[in-house]
Parts: sequence; structure tokens; C-alpha cells
Amino acid sequence: MKRALLFVLIASLVFTGLFAQGTKEAAAVKGDKEIVILVKSMGNGFFDAVFKGSQEAAGEIGGIKTTYMGPPQATAEGQIEIIETLIAQRVDGIAISANDSDALIPVTKKAMAAGIKVISFDSGINVGGRIVDLLPSNAELIGRQQIQLAAELTNYTGDIAVLSASAQATNQNLWIDWMKQEIKDAKYSKMKLVEVVYGDDAPDKSYREAVSLMQKYPNLKAIICPTTVGLLATAQAVKDAGKTGVVEVTGLGLPSEMKGYILDGTCRQMALWNPIDLGYTSTYILNALIDGTNNGAVGDVIPAGRMNSVKVEKDGLIYMSTPYVFNKDNIEQFAAIF
Repeated sequence: MKRALLFVLIASLVFTGLFAQGTKEAAAVKGDKEIVILVKSMGNGFFDAVFKGSQEAAGEIGGIKTTYMGPPQATAEGQIEIIETLIAQRVDGIAISANDSDALIPVTKKAMAAGIKVISFDSGINVGGRIVDLLPSNAELIGRQQIQLAAELTNYTGDIAVLSASAQATNQNLWIDWMKQEIKDAKYSKMKLVEVVYGDDAPDKSYREAVSLMQKYPNLKAIICPTTVGLLATAQAVKDAGKTGVVEVTGLGLPSEMKGYILDGTCRQMALWNPIDLGYTSTYILNALIDGTNNGAVGDVIPAGRMNSVKVEKDGLIYMSTPYVFNKDNIEQFAAIF
């Protein structure tokens, strides 16, 4: 009887040890920080590159699982639905490129109340709906540069138009405001901004809007597209209309997507920051917030790997670099990267 009891006791201890070991291993896996890169919509090469940057940073930091998500259409409703799901899943952090700066605030507040660290990047959420907002560059510099690029292409003459993403896109609206300020300068006296239209970051709608602009304005000399989807669609529309060299195309675009149009002269120059760096830096910021080494307060300096560090400014804003200009001299080099 004593031997039987001893056997049961030994077996119990062995089982307990194995169970504890298994629990420890499960905890180690569960211990990975879970973050989500939530973009405006899927199928956008810019955001694909953003996620590559997040994966790069996660690999460097270690202990991070990063996931790429977005609605099929660029709507606030689609993002809200995803965020509700992420709250239920209790992820650790979300980096969001917002389709609407205000509409997401109630659900992101709910996420933060549940302990999830929420930041925005590229297209921000307003104060109260996130901890920090990572901007690729200063809105003024981006907006003014867009007019400067168009002016160089048109010899500072003629009508120009803007084909943007959605009317609610925070970043594009800020850039357009600065475009309107820049073109007031006397050196642009022979240029006129005739209209701003919206393609909703949908290729087919952007194409139709570009065609409509060319038909509506016979003196149209350039179309500025501060969105990679719109720029690609507009370049194709101009090419199809046989107006390459007549209607200039410029804006913000991915080198890999725009390479052909730059080489054939449809889009002779454009600009963009590196989307890989956006995802990379967003991941470092989320990691610091989740770890508690930074809380996103004004003046905080957050380590960001190969990007060195970033500083939190007023209203939780963090700025990156000035957009880089791409043309036929450098496009092939960068098209091989993103």
C-alpha cells in the first residue's frame, strides 16, 4: 500500500513538473507582444512596404508578432469593425493609418481603455484618439513641395488640379491646405489651382476623375496626386489620352509602381518618403509604449533602431524626413527597394 502511494506521489510530481514546463513554454509564446499595422485598405503597395518595415523592426527587437490588416475599402467603418475585433483579441498595440481623423476616436479610446497602445501614422487620428501620431514629414513642407514640383514641370504656367484620396483623409487635406498657401506666392502668378477632386484611393474612380479633369479644363497643364493609388491611375489616364508631355503628372508615389511612367516621361518627377521607415519606426514606438519605457509625453525621445531616435512634439506629433524627389536618374535604384 505504501509503495502504491509512493508511486502515485512520484507520478504526480512528474506530471506537475511537466505541466509547469508546458505552461512556461506556452507563456513564452504568449509573451510575444502582439501588434497590428492597420492600414486604410488592402492592396496598396505603399502599405505593403510599411508592413515590411514593421517586420524588419520586429525581427530586430525580438518578442514581437506583427500582423497586417485593413478593410477592403478605404472607409472609417471598415477600420472601426477591425479595431472592435482587436479589442476582443486583446492585442498589445495598434498602429493606424486613419481613413477619418475623428470617426475612429470613440473606438480607439475604447481600445486604449482596454490597455492597448494606439498610435497613428501617415494619416493621423486627432488628439484624444491615440497616444502619438507619426508623420512622414512636416505637412507644410510636403504641401509646398507638391506645388514646386508641378511648377518646375510646367514652367510656372497654366492650370493645375489636385486628385487626392478621400475627402476625409487627414494627411492629404493638410497638404492641400499648404498647396493653396504656396500657390499664392507671386512667382506662381501665371498658375491657377482650378479644382481638387477625390478618387477615394480606388484605382477606377481615380482614373475617371483624371479623365474628367482633362476634359473639363482645356488649359490643364498638371495634375498633382498626393496619393500613390491616385498617381498611378492618373498617369495611366494621361497616357491613354495621348497627353504625355501635355498634361504633366506629379505627386507622391511608390518608385516600384511608377518606374515605367517616369522612364517614359508620363511622370517626370515625383516625391515620397520611405514607407518602409514608417512601418519600422511605428513598430519601435509601439514597443517602447508597451514596455513602458516611454509614455508618449511631449519631449520624450524614443529609440528607433537604424532611424536613431524620434522626439515627441506638441500634441503628440512625431515628424520624420523631408520627401525625396524621384526622377529618371534615380528611379531604377529605388524601384528595386520599394
